Amino acid sequence: MSASVKEVLDRLSTKNPVRINSTAALVADTNKAAAAIDRQRARKQDQKEPSARKPGLGALQGADRQDLVITPWDLLGSFARATTLARQGRGRGLAEHWQGLKYCQALATGPGGHMALTDEGQSPELSYRAMQARELGRAFGLAVAERTVRNRFPDHMISTLEAEAILLAGFARSGPRPSLGARPRPDFFIEAWRPGEPSRIFAVTVNGNHQKANKRTAKADRSAFKQLARGSERAEHFHLAEWNTTPCLLMSTELLALGGITVNALQAPGEAVLPASSVIGRGGADAVLSERNLVYAGAVKVPADGRKGRTRDGFLIPRKELGWFGQLLARTGAASQLAFAGAGTEIAQYLTGKQGHKHYEQQTFAGTSSVRDARHTIGATVYVGTDQVFRLNRVRVEAFSGIAEELYDLLLKGQVEAYRARAYALRDTYPISTTAPLWGPVSFGVDGTVMALRILPKQREDEKP
Repeated sequence: MSASVKEVLDRLSTKNPVRINSTAALVADTNKAAAAIDRQRARKQDQKEPSARKPGLGALQGADRQDLVITPWDLLGSFARATTLARQGRGRGLAEHWQGLKYCQALATGPGGHMALTDEGQSPELSYRAMQARELGRAFGLAVAERTVRNRFPDHMISTLEAEAILLAGFARSGPRPSLGARPRPDFFIEAWRPGEPSRIFAVTVNGNHQKANKRTAKADRSAFKQLARGSERAEHFHLAEWNTTPCLLMSTELLALGGITVNALQAPGEAVLPASSVIGRGGADAVLSERNLVYAGAVKVPADGRKGRTRDGFLIPRKELGWFGQLLARTGAASQLAFAGAGTEIAQYLTGKQGHKHYEQQTFAGTSSVRDARHTIGATVYVGTDQVFRLNRVRVEAFSGIAEELYDLLLKGQVEAYRARAYALRDTYPISTTAPLWGPVSFGVDGTVMALRILPKQREDEKP
C-alpha cells in the first residue's frame, strides 16, 4: 500500500473545523458592495435603478455561526449528493456526482488547525481555478447551509436539490433544449420535511473565490462581499406564494483566507411552508408529475408604502401551485437519490420532459454511464449503488456511492411516499463514523446514502489471463 495514498485517505476522514464568518460587519460590507455594483452599472447605463435584492439581510445566530467541524470527504459527499442531476456534463454519474473526486488531495489541516487548501489545492492550472472556486465553494457553502437548516429543524429530514433541475419543470423556455436562459436564480433549494407534515423551503446561493484577505486587517476580501451581494440578487428572483416569504441562505467561500478556508454566510428571513402531501391521489408524490407554464415576466408583485406596488420578473410559485411544487421537490429528490446510486432508465419515471426525462430513457455513451451494479454491506446495512475506479498517485482507488437496498427498492417501484416514511423511520440507525472496516473515508447520510473510498482490493486489480 502506498504510504502517500494512505495519508491522503487518512486526511479525507479526519475532522477539521472550518471558519464561519457571519457578523453585522459582513452585512454592512455586503451592502456597500451592492451599492458599488449599482453605481458601476449606472455608469455603464445598464440600469438606472438599484438592483432588486433580498431585504432584511442579517448574520447567522447562535450555533449556526460556530465553526463547522467536518471531514473533507463529508464535504465532497454533500457536493456529490446535491449535484447528481446537474446538466453540465450530462454524463450520468461520471460527469456529475463524481466530479468532486478531483479534490481528494486538495484539502487538509492548515497551520492553525483549521481546514485549508494543500499545496496541490493552491496551485491548480489557471483554467482550473474558476472550476475549483465554483465547485469547492459550493461544497463548503452547502455544508454550512445544510447544518443551518438541521439546527433549526432537528427532527426533520433535509433534501438538497439543484434549483435549475426544479425550476425547469415550471419555467423552461421553449427551444430545442429546455433551459432557463440567463434568468438569475438561486443555486439550490433545501427542503426540511417530515412525512405527512408541511415542509419548509430555503433558497441557497453558494460561491467561492481564490482572493486573499487583507493581511494588515485580516478582513475578508472584497470578492466575498460582491459574491454575497450578487447572491442576494439571485435569491430575490425566487418566491413562494408571494413576495419576500422565502428564507434564504447566502454563502461565499474564501479558499485562501488567512486563518484557513472561511465561509462568509448571511441569511434573509421568511416562513415558506408547503402543504403536507396526500399519501394517495393526485396530490401525492407517487402520482406522475405534470408540467406547468408559469409566468416569469412581471410575476412578482412588490408592495410599496402608500403607493401602488410594482411588479418584477421572477420565479414565483403561486399559492394554488404550492402542492404541485411540493410534489415536484419530492419526485425530483427521488430521481436524485436513484442517480446517486447509479440507476439508469429508472430515473426517468420521476422527471418531466423539460427536466430531462428523455435523457434518462436513452442509453449513454461508452465511458460516461454510471450503472447500479455494486453491492456492499457496511455495518448492518446493505447498500446498492455504483462505483468509480481511478488512480491516485499511481494506485488504483475505488469510490462507491449508494443507498440502503430497502430504500432503493421502494424508489425503483415508484413508491416515493413509502420511501419517505421508511427513510424517516431509519434516520437514526445509520453509522456516524468517518470510516468503516475495509474502507478508508466514508460519508454516511441520515437519508440512507453512503459514499466511500478505498484502495482497490488486490483481487480486483489488473486481471491476468
